[in-house]
Amino acid sequence: MSLSELIAGVEEHEKTLTVFNAEEDAVLSELRERFADRNVTVTSESTPSGKPGEFVTLSENGEVLTATSLSDLEQMLAETDAAMGLSDSPYRPILDHMDDTMFTSWSIEQMVQASREIEDRAWRVGEGTVHAGFQYLSTLRGELPVYERLASKDLDIHAYGAPDEDPPENEGLTLHIERASEIEESWFVVFDGGESAAGRGDTANATDNKCALLAEEREPRQFYGFWTYDPDTVDWILDYLESTYGAVEQ
Repeated sequence: MSLSELIAGVEEHEKTLTVFNAEEDAVLSELRERFADRNVTVTSESTPSGKPGEFVTLSENGEVLTATSLSDLEQMLAETDAAMGLSDSPYRPILDHMDDTMFTSWSIEQMVQASREIEDRAWRVGEGTVHAGFQYLSTLRGELPVYERLASKDLDIHAYGAPDEDPPENEGLTLHIERASEIEESWFVVFDGGESAAGRGDTANATDNKCALLAEEREPRQFYGFWTYDPDTVDWILDYLESTYGAVEQ
């Protein structure tokens, strides 16, 4: 299975956010706009009695994954960027079930924002391994200050790009210069959560910090893909990159 096939597999699992007993149509319009670029359908229903008030459920294939009050969801969206799903959010339960959620037609700006969250998490943990795909070496050149800063920590940084120019001089990065089409088409940032923490027996902390962003450019400068905090998915991406492209330093 390739990176593109993994994205396609996640894309098949559309989720449904159902809003119950909402009194104002504006609430539904706002939520539909908020989730318009993701693989989530927003619908509305009413209970016969109107109780227990306004609440939402998140379901997949007819199975309810989680539920929360509408006010809690609105507060979550107001206080955090739902696309990032920060681990310290008090509303993490509903975000947990948004793991592996597709986004569609993300712009460069949105992709950078999502990448920065993972980079910031790696910086705060201060150890572990980060794999980042930039499509081309020319793009990597512009991001060198960010990734050299990460490399100044106890972080093993692997950067991937197709050779559209000479490899940039750098400090602390392992470069993977690849002519594979999926490298040219893919944008990814993957953090293993700090595996040395797991080696010290702190496996829960390492697992909690695993995260990944994986997308492909299907239209010019528009990206389709997903983000995830699921450790198994993160491990699969890491294993795939390491087994397919190795750790050859250029």
